[in-house]
Amino acid sequence: MITTSGLTKVYSSRGREITALDGVDLHVREGEVYGVIGQSGAGKSSLIRCVNLLERPTSGTVTVAGQDLTALAGRGPRAGRELRRARSRIGMVFQHFNLLSSRTVQDNVELPLEILGKSGKERSSKALELLDLVGLADKARAYPAQLSGGQKQRVGIARALAGDPKVLLSDEATSALDPETTRSILKLLRDLNRQLGLTVLLITHEMDVVKSVCDSAALMEKGRIVESGTVSELLATPGSELAAALFPVGGDASGEDRTVVDVTFHGESATQPVISQLARTYNIDISILGAAIDTVGGLQVGRMRIELPGHYEDNVVPIGFLREQGLQIDVVDHAAAQQSVLAKEGAK
Repeated sequence: MITTSGLTKVYSSRGREITALDGVDLHVREGEVYGVIGQSGAGKSSLIRCVNLLERPTSGTVTVAGQDLTALAGRGPRAGRELRRARSRIGMVFQHFNLLSSRTVQDNVELPLEILGKSGKERSSKALELLDLVGLADKARAYPAQLSGGQKQRVGIARALAGDPKVLLSDEATSALDPETTRSILKLLRDLNRQLGLTVLLITHEMDVVKSVCDSAALMEKGRIVESGTVSELLATPGSELAAALFPVGGDASGEDRTVVDVTFHGESATQPVISQLARTYNIDISILGAAIDTVGGLQVGRMRIELPGHYEDNVVPIGFLREQGLQIDVVDHAAAQQSVLAKEGAK
C-alpha cells in the first residue's frame, strides 16, 4: 500500500546541508498498522511528510496504492490536480491537533469537504457520521477550547477521515496525551483500521505505542531504517534492538563463572513452564534476573533474563534444550563466551 524506494531528503540551512532521510526503503502492506520509531532527529517526521508530499523528497520515490506520487510533483497543472486527488485519499493526524478555534467541532470536520467542493448537506451528513464513529456525536456544536486533549485528537482523526482515505498517517498523535487517553486513542486507531480497512502508518518515540497497536515496525536512526519487520519476526530475530526495547530486561551476572541468557517467549511457549522444566531436567539452580511480559497482537509475549551456573561451555546442553522448546535464545555477551571457549580449546 505504501512503498518508499531510495528516499532522501536534504535540507539547506545557512550554507550547510542536513540529510534528514538517507536512502529510506519502506514497505507498508495494505490493511496493517505500521509503526516507525526513533529518537528525536532520527528522520521520522520528514519521512511521514514525504509520504504525502507535504515535503518534496530530494530523490527517491513514494508510491501509495500503486500510484507514484513523486512522479506527479511539479509536472504541470494536470499532474498537480492528480496529486491533490491522490492526497485526498491520504488522511493525516497531527500531534498538536491543528483545529481552528473559531470553528465548531462539526465545522472543523467539514473543512476538507469544503475544499473538495461538497455541498452543505453532504458535508453535514458526513461530518456527523464521522463524529459518531469517533465517539463525539454529542460535541458537534462545541468549540475546540471546550474539549479535552483526547477529544481534540478524536476530532482531528474524524477530520482526517473526511475524504474516505485508504491510508491514515499519524504524526506523533499521542505524544501530547496522558497515558490513559493515549490508550483510548490507540484503541480507536486500531478499531478504525479493522472497521474501515485502513492502512495506518504512525511515527512515534514511544515503545508502548508499537507494542499496543502495531503489526509491523521499523527503527530509524540518523535518517536510515536500521531494522524492520513484523513484530513477531522482530521478537524472533537474534540481537534485535527493537525486540530488546519493546521488552527490556536487565540484570548482570553475579560472578565470572555464570552464564546470562535472554529468553523470548511468544505464542504457546509463553504459557509453558519451560524454566522449571529446565531446572528439573538438568538439576540446576536458575536465577531470574529480570522479566517483562505483555500482549502483542492478541498473543502473550515476554522476555526473561536468567542466570545459569557455570561458564558458557558448561551450559551448551541446557541452552540447546531451551532452543528445542521453540524459544528465542540470546546469550548475553556471546562473543566473550565464544572467545572463552576457543581459548580453552586452544590451551588443550
